Amino acid sequence: MNAPEPALIQSATAAGVSRPHESARAQVAGLATYIDDIPEVRGTLHAAPVCSPVAHGRLLGIDTSAALALPGVRGFIGADQVPGDKTLAAFSHDEPVFAQDTVQFIGQVIGLIVADDVMTARRAARLVKPRIEALPPVLSVHEAHEQQSYVLPPVHVARGDALAALKRAAHVIEGEFEVGGQEHFYLEGQVAYVLPLEQNQWWVYSSTQHPGEVQHWVSHALGIHNHSVTVECRRMGGGFGGKETQAGHLAVWAAVAANHLGRPVKLRLDRDDDFMVTGKRHPFAYRYRVGFGADGRLSGLQLQMLVNCGFSADLSGPVADRAIFHCDNAYFLEDVAVDSFRCKTNTQSHTAFRGFGGPQGVIAIERILGDIARHLNIDPLQVRLRNLYGIGERDVTHYDMAVEDNILEPLLTTLATSSRYAERRAAIDAFNATSPVIKKGIALTPVKFGISFTATLFNQAGALVHVYTDGSVMVNHGGTEMGQGLNTKVAQIVADELGVPFERVLATAADTSKVPNASATAASSGTDLNGRAAQFAARHVRDNLAAFVAGLDACGAGAVRFEGGQVITPRSTRRFDEVVGAAYANRIQLWSDGFYRTPKIHYDKVSMKGRPFYYFAYGAACSEVAIDTLTGESRVLAVDILHDVGHSINPAIDIGQIEGGFIQGMGWLTTEELVWNDKGYLQTHAPSTYKIPTAGDLPPRWKVDLWPEANREDNVHGSKAVGEPPFMLAISVYEALRDAVARAEGDPLAMDAPATAETVLKALGG
Repeated sequence: MNAPEPALIQSATAAGVSRPHESARAQVAGLATYIDDIPEVRGTLHAAPVCSPVAHGRLLGIDTSAALALPGVRGFIGADQVPGDKTLAAFSHDEPVFAQDTVQFIGQVIGLIVADDVMTARRAARLVKPRIEALPPVLSVHEAHEQQSYVLPPVHVARGDALAALKRAAHVIEGEFEVGGQEHFYLEGQVAYVLPLEQNQWWVYSSTQHPGEVQHWVSHALGIHNHSVTVECRRMGGGFGGKETQAGHLAVWAAVAANHLGRPVKLRLDRDDDFMVTGKRHPFAYRYRVGFGADGRLSGLQLQMLVNCGFSADLSGPVADRAIFHCDNAYFLEDVAVDSFRCKTNTQSHTAFRGFGGPQGVIAIERILGDIARHLNIDPLQVRLRNLYGIGERDVTHYDMAVEDNILEPLLTTLATSSRYAERRAAIDAFNATSPVIKKGIALTPVKFGISFTATLFNQAGALVHVYTDGSVMVNHGGTEMGQGLNTKVAQIVADELGVPFERVLATAADTSKVPNASATAASSGTDLNGRAAQFAARHVRDNLAAFVAGLDACGAGAVRFEGGQVITPRSTRRFDEVVGAAYANRIQLWSDGFYRTPKIHYDKVSMKGRPFYYFAYGAACSEVAIDTLTGESRVLAVDILHDVGHSINPAIDIGQIEGGFIQGMGWLTTEELVWNDKGYLQTHAPSTYKIPTAGDLPPRWKVDLWPEANREDNVHGSKAVGEPPFMLAISVYEALRDAVARAEGDPLAMDAPATAETVLKALGG
């Protein structure tokens, strides 16, 4: 079960082995170009946002006189300067480009100051004085739910009769808890650079996961057709969902300013403004009643989820839906009722974040099963194993999708054995019996994560593959590179399809003028969609070449093989570049497009029933922790992971994704705390107050293995998605901390997330 060593491997094939990230050397040397590194065109102006200082109020006027008097300031851009629709082209059409009659959170952008340089723009923006009549803000989901303040209608999903099952249950417990949001904290902040071209055309450099949406939003705000706007993104310095929709705001703001002033405009948020302006992971509040037997098997569940959406819908609908789809995680729920309320509050409009609601669903059932185990005084792993999806009557989710590729039981038992879970649990008992201050805990939790966009129309992708006369290959696809290695994997796939060395393939910048209408690089689907589209494009070129060579050698095209940089038939062996040159001379097409649409998926958005996912990715983690009962401080001591990536296209990249996802999930559940005060001001808006994990927080013992089976569905190279599923492995850390609190005779039911030192200490009665 051990993963391949993530060192570079010499191999005749490009895929299936560890190869370096295509930009790694350039990034390490500081030679990789990000948006802010692009040389600025002469006459470029710089913008800075003017933000609301009030969480909710009527916008009565804006005094810009002091700002405009500052030398180098070129103007103020507000709602009046938007030539097209003054509301963003978001799905719910409920968010203004710039605040107009009202402000709805502290940090909402009222307008821009544009100046000759960035520091002048930022200083001037702080001199603008908006006149606002304050109104009472809604700052908690409980207050919003009580007032029925929602950005979208509530959603209810049920199977069986949960109430009747609860009445029949031998045991019933109920509880409430909350899980906080999370700041994306990408290393490269939000940035856009907009250049006017001839005849009212525009070139937009955007650090975005969704160039197609940026194109649509910009054209909508400018009142022009999509074809007049080209959006390019070579790479991002991290995204994590925070640049799926939120990047579009900056591009629109910069484009409106560039249009009004007739000059190129760059807008780059500083870290504090980025915190205050942009949305986060959605905080959730839960209430549940669960029935179960003496063995811990579930018999009925009522689950209420209050979703803090912020002031507008953004992506809250599909995020909340995915939480519903994942509140079962790995477990069969026979009689269940789930109520999801999408609450409107006067905070930043929360948005996509790695896992996209899945983590908020998974943590609910994992916490519930942990509570059941402690109520019955049973090992939590046994309770989890007894509730896993099985075969036959216990293999259908509460939204009517069959779990056809179920590997949960062997995966969990394999990890329990390899991590020595039972022995370590006994050793922890012995340690705690003699340690009055430091207490340890352990937990082993699984993940079952659905792979596909829940909005079915986004499950499509396109790509272009060009073979040049020297035998070199260029691939362009609709996905975006944010450090996750998408371009590297796509290049590996194309190299193998054409039988050429990996080094001969170049992946180029995402560009809306090359591949139109591309979906966001999100939902862990980047390689599944774009890799398959690129494979099909390369296959078309290969088939053209095969037919040409078959004609030369009087053999069938099926007998022509492409491997090792050569084209081989039963009669001859030729170099790939030799064949390409001859094909060009004979007017054979050496480029092609490829298109892929995910098969099998469908579901009814009203009933929330069907098959929203092509397949599931699985994993499990065993985490051991220690807490200091005097201070509440905690430390992760050891982590063992067994994760399912199918047949890995690049083991080094996949293991990196598993490790990175786990640590980011650990941060969400332990240190990354978002705190708004009673005025709606985000107090944790900088690295000094908002704490992501550091190198010192890594577990001293950390072992990652890959499950050896291929994807049972026909996915590219037998692989599985790896971007988001590992994030939820970190729930094992949260459950281990609750285990330690219980062993210290504290109250794990009182422990919300993130489990900061303060939260742990409160649960211990401090």
